[in-house]
Amino acid sequence: MKGYIKREDDFQERRKHLANLTDEELKARFWELLEKIVDPLLELARTHTTPSIERSVLLRMGFSSLEAKPLVEGAIDRGLMGKGVGHIVYRISKEKNIPLRQAGLEMIEGKHWDDAVRIFKGGNE
Repeated sequence: MKGYIKREDDFQERRKHLANLTDEELKARFWELLEKIVDPLLELARTHTTPSIERSVLLRMGFSSLEAKPLVEGAIDRGLMGKGVGHIVYRISKEKNIPLRQAGLEMIEGKHWDDAVRIFKGGNE
């Protein structure tokens, strides 16, 4: 193959620190390293969202784009966006014992926002 550069095989050298580990120890090491890679990604996902992401979640929950926009704006106005707008609508639905869609539509009308602030800032979660 033209332009192919042969790589020096250094596998034996690179694996020396793993050579004396059992299969169980290797498996534990694998999961430990995997957590080091994935944990920052999970934390980033938990702490960083955008209006677009929140609208997308609401669309998948059955709201139209015209309905999702005021829900996201309502969460932003109250400093609740980091809680997840879909999560907020879900919690209101559960607390009020009403269907999810009804909770969202009522929130668009301005209802339940005080409850949402209490739930997410007041100590319930």
